[in-house]
Parts: sequence; C-alpha cells; structure tokens
Amino acid sequence: MAIVKDNILMQLVRGTLGKQITIYERNGQIIMAKKRGPSKKKPTQKQLEARHKMTIASMLAQQMLEDPQIKAYYQSLAGPGQNAYNIAVKDAYRSPEVQNIRLKGDEVVVTAENEFRVAEVEIKVVDTDGVITESGRAVLGRNGVDWYYKATLLPAGSKVIVVARNLPGNRTVKELLIT
Repeated sequence: MAIVKDNILMQLVRGTLGKQITIYERNGQIIMAKKRGPSKKKPTQKQLEARHKMTIASMLAQQMLEDPQIKAYYQSLAGPGQNAYNIAVKDAYRSPEVQNIRLKGDEVVVTAENEFRVAEVEIKVVDTDGVITESGRAVLGRNGVDWYYKATLLPAGSKVIVVARNLPGNRTVKELLIT
C-alpha cells in the first residue's frame, strides 16, 4: 500500500489498473494498493456466522436510516471518513449490556449500557409458578445508565426478568432471583 502525495495525475485517477493495482481515496488521502482477489480458502464456521450477523446488521441499519430523526442521530456520531450508515451498522451489530440488577426496597434498579444508547428496559416479575405477576417499562435515571422500575410486590422465590433493547431492537435478557 502506498499513499500518493502531490501527484497531479493520481489526483484524478480512481479504480483498478490492469487487474493489479487499485487506487482509491480514504479520509482525503489517495491510496494505491495491490488489487485483492477473492480468498481461495473455505470460510470457517465462525466466519460464516460473522457474515450472517453482519448481513442482519446491515439490513437493520438500512431500515433504521429511513427514519430522518434516527439518521440525524447517527450522523451526529459519525467521525471523519464515516457516515450514518457506518454508525447504524455498528449499533445494530452489538446488543446492549445489562451490567447489574439490584433491589432498593420495592424498586428494581437496572444498570444497562450500549455503545450508543439503550432505547428501553422492560421489567417482568415472575412468581414461583412461572406466572408473570407484573410487567412494565423502566424509567431512565439522571445518570443516563440506571433504569428504575417501581414494583408493587417482590415476593421471595420469584424472579425479575430484565429485557434491555437498543435502537435497532437487539435484546439482552438477564434474570435476578429474589431471595
């Protein structure tokens, strides 16, 4: 790979020359590199899974960018050489992380983070028989990380199920057994 500087001819050329050299621009720099061809190795199972996950993330990103407000949000996060689509794919590729679930009296406090933003946190209280006794959405606290849900009853032996979602809809589910 070579970075081209102050060459008037190369300032105007883009593409592939003779199936050997590719010239392209990235972040305002002109780059010349050996043309890459398709790999002759069979992809591993892990590579196939990553490709499938990226395909899904790409489709989610395209759907999300149809909303002008979400597109503007992602564009505001884009750095040099990036666009709203790049950021949307990155967000769609990863799920939010539920770091902690704790009880403060009859209040459930969930610490959830995502690289960009957690869109919602849903709480379900399930009794010992597996019946959902109550459910609802938690409210985001002032620190931007903790979500609060006021439960009516948290009996011993039941469990709290937390579902955190990011903007693309990726979910993370975590449970806490009430003792």
